[in-house]
Amino acid sequence: MNCIVTAGPTIEPLDDVRRLTNFSTGRLGMELANFLTARGHKVTLLIGESATYAGECRAQTVKTFSTTADLRAKLKSFSRKKVDAIFHAAAVSDFFFGKIFAETKAGEFTALKATKKISTRQGNLLVELLPTPKIIAELRGWFSKTKIVGWKFEADGGRTGALRLAEKQIADCATDACVANGPAYGKGFNLVLADGRKKHFPSAEKLFSALEKI
Repeated sequence: MNCIVTAGPTIEPLDDVRRLTNFSTGRLGMELANFLTARGHKVTLLIGESATYAGECRAQTVKTFSTTADLRAKLKSFSRKKVDAIFHAAAVSDFFFGKIFAETKAGEFTALKATKKISTRQGNLLVELLPTPKIIAELRGWFSKTKIVGWKFEADGGRTGALRLAEKQIADCATDACVANGPAYGKGFNLVLADGRKKHFPSAEKLFSALEKI
């Protein structure tokens, strides 16, 4: 199969020296790419430039991405090629920065002009956080015949809530499956399929075998 695996975090710049990101290391996605490569598949790994996992990477093709927009553009560029499966494990930032406001002496906030580095002498600031567009919601439009697997990493809501969100992602984005994991789910992973089937996997290796089969 010709596979694409996304891994690691996106970054969203506040200015030229500061950015918003998350704690994703890129390990899970890289290990999935290694597993698929070892099984004889052709794998392209798209990994965040700030991923911290330093393990060996065996994917045939590796490309880095920075922002959510950059990852989106790189994924869309593959829509002109035959892609059998996409495993979208990247931790895409939920927000990007909008307008930035500085507090005046009168206690009001006025918008700052764009600058390469916001000075700490500006005093108190308010920063607008805007939701990033969901890349996974666009994948089916670009890859009509591709098997698409998303991820739901949840911190709150418990195992039942995490599984419901995985089901919702499948329904909203017309994907074939979703992997639920994170503190809300607890140890291990659950592979939720579009037909309603669910199965728990205690380890990443067992999950990877199931992902290959679908």
